Amino acid sequence: MKTLKLLACAIAVTALAACSTVDRGRAPALQTNASWTVLPFANHTETPMAGNRAESIAEALLHAKGVGKVKRYSATTQQEALFDSGDTKRQEDALAWAREQGIRYALAGSVDEWRYKVGVDGEPAAGVTLQIIEVASGDVVWSGAGGKSGWSREALSAVAQKLIRELLNSGLSGAR
Repeated sequence: MKTLKLLACAIAVTALAACSTVDRGRAPALQTNASWTVLPFANHTETPMAGNRAESIAEALLHAKGVGKVKRYSATTQQEALFDSGDTKRQEDALAWAREQGIRYALAGSVDEWRYKVGVDGEPAAGVTLQIIEVASGDVVWSGAGGKSGWSREALSAVAQKLIRELLNSGLSGAR
């Protein structure tokens, strides 16, 4: 009986672990009380506005993690048409704006998956990459990528929020 319970727990843990894949770099020493901004996220999906949605979640989570001042880039009139190649230009413009504002760190990202899987259950799935950039130099000081799927009754935004939180927890773990 005890072996059966142990086996059931092992299967449950394996099933839950199979729902998420995350790779991330080692956390740099960051100053959380420094000024931050969230750059426009690239949308590499067929879901309109997925980049904006992930961007909003990331900004809220930065605040929740106790990051100092997070200044919003106001020109985020992000065109997210299919096959839009303006992502790099938007990010460069936002980074130039952040330099003008004297902002220390920028959070950049892209959305690679943002959908409900086709099938009976319609499981939510999100895939995101994040980078923390030191604005003055333009150097990427941390990056992470992950994909996560949820259960059929879970909201896509909740799955994305969990994934972005996990990535940010890793990137900000060296913050002081």
